[in-house]
Amino acid sequence: MRFLKYVIGMAMALLVGSVAPAHAADTIVTFTITGGALTISAPASVNLGNTAAGATLQGTIGPVTVSDLRGTLLGTWTASVTSTDFTTGGGTANETIAKANAAYASGPATSTSGVGTFVPGQLTVLLAQPLSATVTAFTATALIGNNTVTWNPTLRVTIPNSAVVGTYTGTVTHSVA
Repeated sequence: MRFLKYVIGMAMALLVGSVAPAHAADTIVTFTITGGALTISAPASVNLGNTAAGATLQGTIGPVTVSDLRGTLLGTWTASVTSTDFTTGGGTANETIAKANAAYASGPATSTSGVGTFVPGQLTVLLAQPLSATVTAFTATALIGNNTVTWNPTLRVTIPNSAVVGTYTGTVTHSVA
């Protein structure tokens, strides 16, 4: 008898617990996550110092940062770098150092955030690539959500013996796509 009372009591508890409330209202909630931009930033200018004709000048450009706020799933991007020739005075042959005399090395990432695989184009200065053509600075793959990566590249310029005295100026351009 005791067992029967127990079973009846449990059945009533289940029945009472499963009865729908007298008044209920469901609300379907939606929202949208919007993506931002894929951008790259680099210092506006840098002075690598001075040296004599026939020497090699080397220095860091300063922090270059790619910010990917697109919120991708398994996204990718590639950062590239190009250069102009470096000229002084009137830009004659002896007042020009060809961009082929400049070599670029991204080096390792100095900071990263987000999920993804970030790979430098040239891990060390020994692997620097001439800027006579477009050089891959960094790549990112398997990106999930937003991410950033920063590196401090090195630029090495070999000065020809025929270069004349002067302050040489060129433009190193970083881009990302």
